[in-house]
Amino acid sequence: MRFVRKSLIIPTFVLTVLIYLTLNNLPIPTNRPEITIQTTSSNGKPAQKDNRVHWQKPPEKYPVTSFIPLPTDPPVKIPRIQYDFPREHSSDRKRREERQAAVKEAFTHAWNGYKEHAWLKDEIAPISGGYVNTFAGWAATLVDALDTLFIMGMKDEFENALAALEEIDFTTTDDKDINVFETTIRYLGGLLAAHDLSNGKYPVLLKKAVEVADFLYGAFDTPNRMQMSRWEWKKSVQGMPIRPARNTLLAELGSLSLEFTRLTQLTGDPKYFDAIQRVTDNLERAQPKTQIPGLWPIVVDAENLVFDDNRFTVGAMADSTYEYLPKEHLLLGGRTKQYQRMYEAAIEAIKRHLLYRPLTKNGEDVLLSGNVHTYGSGTISLETQAQHLTCFIGGMVGIAAKIFERPDELPIARKLVDGCIWAYDLMPTGLMPEVFYTAACDDKDNCPWDEKKWLAEVRRLATHRGIVGSSEDEDGYARELVSKAKLQPGITLINDARYMLRPEAIESVFIMYRITGDKTLQDAAWRMFQSIEKLARTPYAHAVVQDVRTIDTGKADKMESFWLAETLKYFYLIFSEPSLVSLDEYVLNTEAHPLKRPPA
Repeated sequence: MRFVRKSLIIPTFVLTVLIYLTLNNLPIPTNRPEITIQTTSSNGKPAQKDNRVHWQKPPEKYPVTSFIPLPTDPPVKIPRIQYDFPREHSSDRKRREERQAAVKEAFTHAWNGYKEHAWLKDEIAPISGGYVNTFAGWAATLVDALDTLFIMGMKDEFENALAALEEIDFTTTDDKDINVFETTIRYLGGLLAAHDLSNGKYPVLLKKAVEVADFLYGAFDTPNRMQMSRWEWKKSVQGMPIRPARNTLLAELGSLSLEFTRLTQLTGDPKYFDAIQRVTDNLERAQPKTQIPGLWPIVVDAENLVFDDNRFTVGAMADSTYEYLPKEHLLLGGRTKQYQRMYEAAIEAIKRHLLYRPLTKNGEDVLLSGNVHTYGSGTISLETQAQHLTCFIGGMVGIAAKIFERPDELPIARKLVDGCIWAYDLMPTGLMPEVFYTAACDDKDNCPWDEKKWLAEVRRLATHRGIVGSSEDEDGYARELVSKAKLQPGITLINDARYMLRPEAIESVFIMYRITGDKTLQDAAWRMFQSIEKLARTPYAHAVVQDVRTIDTGKADKMESFWLAETLKYFYLIFSEPSLVSLDEYVLNTEAHPLKRPPA
């Protein structure tokens, strides 16, 4: 889970970008009363006096009078997810361990760069060697990567990071707004996963997790207890009322359940589970009443609980709300059927409206997931846009096919995984672009290559964008467009040609490997890793690849924490022993943080 995303041809994302710009620049009132400054640090030691505002919870405006408890029904028997791997041949083990060592070396390179140039900052700038603070300045990369350090056996580095963790004060930040979703998945998830993996050996992890969660809990103090997703936290410190936004992104509304549930399981404090269960109940009530029953729109009026937007996707701004449905079922031990009901309603609508087979030159039988728009006449229009972010869906469908005993959907999951592998392999760099369009097959079961159909779709999209070619011949005009835009066969438009070090594709490749034991998936992962390492590595760490259409591409000075917390973790795990972070023992959140499934 991890997300965040230009022309009249894609009106969906025009409005979305405007929403993001608006939300990220919400004004903060200047006529504030005086604020009391905390004079001790979060670890109880004397703190230097500063002028920053610290979180000191005021009396709630809308307190909960009765908490929704964790379900107490007996756990159900959940089918196994992982393949029963046979004894490994020595030659296979040697190759696997060599690949795993290469992944660990890449992680160590980037981690050392972060340590030397951006320690206790959120991100390293991997080209300039500087740093940026993007998520409250609480050392996002350090916290997000704690469990990766532990998984890779880097004990000294892990314990050094824990010592530094004591210095982080999660009660204050210079940021005006807190992104509740990102803070939850990167910080709270990272702390809880490191706690679970280390079997509670390091008390600072749970202590800091509670500190983060108690801060975030203030965002739920609204009239309907739906969180203010871009939380103006200083308003709450002052005792001013807050409200959830009328243009809340779906993913930010529905993607907190794993972390908050796990914290209630560990601490016994019901308020965390209560907070997210109220969100889930509202999502379930709305699910059959949207313009596409089973799906929720990209943008939600969280203040009035109105779900009437006409844009639907499982990609950017929606993704992890769907991803968390089967995973929350696992974390709760199947003690409630609610999340299974919601998933099954969603997957039927996803299969019917979002999944399509792209037209491919070599006849690859793969699937991608697009976007849909609804119109007043009841028309539902498919937009054959593929996103790297959407690649998580293959893993989600695979896990759900196993645990909900829906075997007919396992081949669908595999075709979705293969669709993302196809997109990687298709590009000259071996890297999938961030956002692109394809031509779609008319028949999913019979789809021979049709060059005229492909070229016609290239022309159509170009016409909508106002692009004029020099050739009067239609096919000649289309080929001119193909050459100029460096389009591979089947690709009709590339909106965003970057590779942003994202994990969603390798996530699903890893999950499908653990489900099937198919070693060709390890080979695909290795091709992906080698391509990334070749083009993204810098002297300091790894950087965003600017244009996957050319091997002469440049880089952007950006490395988000998920590179260490997710992408390299999945690459490491696909080359590990299957018992390391078994999917039958752990649930991985949208940042790939393993949360321990409680025993039945």
